Amino acid sequence: MGERTDLPLPESAYTLHVVMVGIQHPGNLGAVCRSLLNHGFDSLRLVQPKCHPDDIEARNRAKHAGRILDTCKIYESFEEAIADCSLVVGTSGKREIGDKTQKRHFMYPWEFSERISGLEQSIALVFGEEGKGLSTDDLLRCDYLVTLPTWEGYPITNLSHAVHTLTYELHRHRVLERQGQDAALPAIVPIQRGISPEQRNVLRKSVEDIARYLPGGDERRISFTHSLIRALQRSGLETDQTNRLIGGFVDASTALEFAANSDNWRSNRRRRVILEEE
Repeated sequence: MGERTDLPLPESAYTLHVVMVGIQHPGNLGAVCRSLLNHGFDSLRLVQPKCHPDDIEARNRAKHAGRILDTCKIYESFEEAIADCSLVVGTSGKREIGDKTQKRHFMYPWEFSERISGLEQSIALVFGEEGKGLSTDDLLRCDYLVTLPTWEGYPITNLSHAVHTLTYELHRHRVLERQGQDAALPAIVPIQRGISPEQRNVLRKSVEDIARYLPGGDERRISFTHSLIRALQRSGLETDQTNRLIGGFVDASTALEFAANSDNWRSNRRRRVILEEE
């Protein structure tokens, strides 16, 4: 399950309830639970399910998200499942044109995540039965619809994949907004990458020192310096990476000075560049 199982779920202004109408396959049910917990959601509502939360296949596919199967709620009707929700959002891959467009006004997942990010409401995100999707009546009960940007030649995805994609997009938005500020979203992977002006200056000098000992004329040395620095900066350098590169470049230029019988390696150079702490 991971090494940080004591973390709380991420916070959102809204409360999300994933509603599955007529789900048939226990494997899909388990996979849905896993996707929900992967992305920090745990409220699942089933409307007239054709499989049971205690099915062995559902439990196996849910893995460590079995707690969602333990707490999911079962309803006899769509209306009961959404009765406490202020916003009901349906999902569909059937993007018809013509006279049916009045029933299918879509937005993409990223638009959906941005639109609801600041809402202090209970929101139902509704998925239909495998192979059928939501009925026309159910679609009309939704306030608007979300669709995945799938290829029009084969637009319908597996049910659990659709849930995974939409909950991923919602969680992605939270990570971008609050990573490092929410106890549930530790800054394990840095979102903002960059180096300080001091590091940039030292990095450039260390590359220039290596270039000074290249054979050939000044044009080749300048070309080497600019090409290497630009390639490094385009890679999205981070602080620790830059410090390691600087250390290696300084060692390399020191060795070149020594090989060239220059006294700089002994009198004017440090084998390691130590930057002042901010």
